[in-house]
Amino acid sequence: MDKSVKNIAILGSTGSIGRQTLQVVRNLHSRFRVVGLAAGQNMELLSEQISEFKPKYIYYQNQKSRFQIPNSNFLPMEEIAGLPEVDTVVIATSGKAGLSATIAAVRAGKNVAIANKEPLVMAGEIITGEAKRRGANILPIDSEHSAIWQCLRGEKQPPSRIILTASGGPFLGYSESQLARVTANQALKHPSWKMGKKVTIDSATLMNKGLEIIEAHWLFGVPIDNISVIIHPQSIIHSIVEFADGSLKAQLSYPDMRLPIQYALTQPERVPNPELPQLDWNKTRVMTFGPPDLKAFPCLELAISAARKGGTYPTVLCAADEVAVDLFMKKEIKFTDIARLVKQALKNHKPITHPTLEDITETDERTRKLTLKLARKKK
Repeated sequence: MDKSVKNIAILGSTGSIGRQTLQVVRNLHSRFRVVGLAAGQNMELLSEQISEFKPKYIYYQNQKSRFQIPNSNFLPMEEIAGLPEVDTVVIATSGKAGLSATIAAVRAGKNVAIANKEPLVMAGEIITGEAKRRGANILPIDSEHSAIWQCLRGEKQPPSRIILTASGGPFLGYSESQLARVTANQALKHPSWKMGKKVTIDSATLMNKGLEIIEAHWLFGVPIDNISVIIHPQSIIHSIVEFADGSLKAQLSYPDMRLPIQYALTQPERVPNPELPQLDWNKTRVMTFGPPDLKAFPCLELAISAARKGGTYPTVLCAADEVAVDLFMKKEIKFTDIARLVKQALKNHKPITHPTLEDITETDERTRKLTLKLARKKK
């Protein structure tokens, strides 16, 4: 077997990040071999991916479907993540679905390319601790965290401050009354990025940016209060790092998730890929910046508060948000109810300071039930 070829497993292969990861693999086929694919309910797309990439191991959540794939083995995601022949595990699932697989990959000492925010938000202390003990490398795929990672390479001193950029989503400049009337279809029309439904709604509420603050804290060891957010609608600068002497470094590129995905898979190399877009500086004439509107978008402040409190508060934040976003997409609650339900769930929480995985799982389940109850009570 060619040792120069990296064996990868993609968990969440039919989602937005999973599909874009396979696009990168397709364009750099001499460098990668797909040995594992895991998906949820989209059996038609998974079948197409299996036919093209011929993984040895597969998983699908759709238990009603039991189609047979020649020369493929059905395994749980956690087992695929820990397989000896896997070099890199791409965590491209949505919500808390990737938590156990992320921990399994880290405990197996893998390169873990992570796009799913919730595992680090919910269990950052556990995951980063295990990574240090097991020699695992956590490779951020999020454009913001990839930008920070790239800016820090070669630096011998830690950053004094991290500035995350946010496009502001489709409702930038909206008033609270306007936000109360927006629909899921409107919220899913992100002005800059092609992403999955959950993260797109989170971008519209700015919850996504709050989760990124917590994630950056665990990835780079920077205190929560040294991480801030600025609105940058053009989405050209993906994050900024400030150092002790006041110098700043920023990473710029066209807003396309395939760029940070490819960097996570090929680093420290930068590999030419004709399919990836490049900025046209003759057209990129203006870049603007401004503070987020915390009154209109309270999810960001809720996330920062949960991050400062720590313990199981971030788990409550994730669980309540996931339930609320699902209810909004089903047209059962208003856009502004997402923040309301998250706030109520956090208010009702009795925290655990240094939770175990069992504590996190129990808190997650309890919060989901409470959030549903709160939503029904409002009706």
